[in-house]
Amino acid sequence: MSDIINGLGRTSAYGALGLVLLILGIVLVDVLTPGKLGRQIWEDRNRNAAVMLSSALIGIGGIVFTSIWTTYDDFGKGLAATAAFGVLGLVLMAVAFLIVDLVTPGKLGAIVVDPHPHPAVWVTASCNIAVAAIVSASIA
Repeated sequence: MSDIINGLGRTSAYGALGLVLLILGIVLVDVLTPGKLGRQIWEDRNRNAAVMLSSALIGIGGIVFTSIWTTYDDFGKGLAATAAFGVLGLVLMAVAFLIVDLVTPGKLGAIVVDPHPHPAVWVTASCNIAVAAIVSASIA
């Protein structure tokens, strides 16, 4: 029974950390794009904003999953590593967004909130997933 209780405690801690990192991902995308992200997605039904946010959430979820999967035997060290890799993934996704914005014409943030579908959003979303895959591969 103590194994189950211990497992529930660890799962709760990792789950809470994962939720915090996902919330940070939402905040990050909101900061990188003009306007209010929630309004863009839920009220305006903006597909560009939804694709961008979805890719960030999938990416950070993949990083957190990989970090937990390969976690240290020491619970505290594993939790700290998961937090560190998650934050690093978010930072690298933001840097990648800014680099793509720099090397492409127009303003990427404005394209993300444009009500008309734009292929640049798919490029940016793919970049998020690629960055997350690179961070995830480096964990093991």
